[in-house]
Amino acid sequence: MQRRHGRGSAGHGVEAEAALDELYTTAPPGFVARREELAAAARAAGRPEDARLIHAARRPTLAAWAANLLLRSRPQESGRFLELGQALRGAYRTLDSDGIRKLSEQSRSVVSALSRQAAQLARDAGHPLSHTAQQDVETTLRAVLADREAAGQWATGRLEGALIPPSAFPSSAAPAGGAAHKPSRSTSPSPPSSSRARARAKDEAAERRRRRQEDIAEAEEAAKAAQRRLSDQRAAQADADAGLRQARDRHEQVRRQVIAAERQLDQAREELQRAEREQREAEDRRRAAADALAQAEQTARVAAQKVTRLGSLR
Repeated sequence: MQRRHGRGSAGHGVEAEAALDELYTTAPPGFVARREELAAAARAAGRPEDARLIHAARRPTLAAWAANLLLRSRPQESGRFLELGQALRGAYRTLDSDGIRKLSEQSRSVVSALSRQAAQLARDAGHPLSHTAQQDVETTLRAVLADREAAGQWATGRLEGALIPPSAFPSSAAPAGGAAHKPSRSTSPSPPSSSRARARAKDEAAERRRRRQEDIAEAEEAAKAAQRRLSDQRAAQADADAGLRQARDRHEQVRRQVIAAERQLDQAREELQRAEREQREAEDRRRAAADALAQAEQTARVAAQKVTRLGSLR
């Protein structure tokens, strides 16, 4: 019924759900790089389970991305389209020929309008759809109308590949004669023709080739991202080495300045000690001179007194 679709992620945190929603509306060329950024952010935030979930996400095809973008960018139209599919499937279950005719006509115009909107959104985002990719978008939208499981997958907004309507779903045209007829119990379905089997095998082979090419492209993108990170880390290492060399040079310069300053300090201390010693010696000489002066003054006074006394005896 379908090729590939987004994985469920029930039980994971709100942050992981938001990251996956963003991731599946990221254009396929930037998907891998953004996935690695979001996974790294989850790991850095201490959410390893979320990181593993994000890292496991597969890059969507261009058509699947456009379908996801349509769902996220046009929520009201998408909601009405899901309701239309539910009504159309209900009409087929109840064999309501009038309902089938009316809803089928409406669905054809809606599928065409929505596929054009998806193509416009892709163009606006810088990634125009090829004719094949736009056909895949239309096929996906028809699958959403025809199959409840496909509708649920598209409603997640995380398709990885285009959806294919179930082969058992009737034509979108109303039943002939205005009435729907239930197949007889005794009538067994006819086996598919060989040409139909060959066409299906060819489609499956083409899908395998497409997925293989996508896997190769994803691996190449991951390798490029790893190479960019390696280059960034090498540049950071070179900056760190240069910073370490500068720090070591500065340390050596300051160490030499400290040694010189310590040597000057030692010299200054020696000079201080010399000056203190000279000061003490000068103080000793001053005291000795003061004592000698006092003694000389005393001698002079005694001599003067003697002269005065002798003069008075004349």
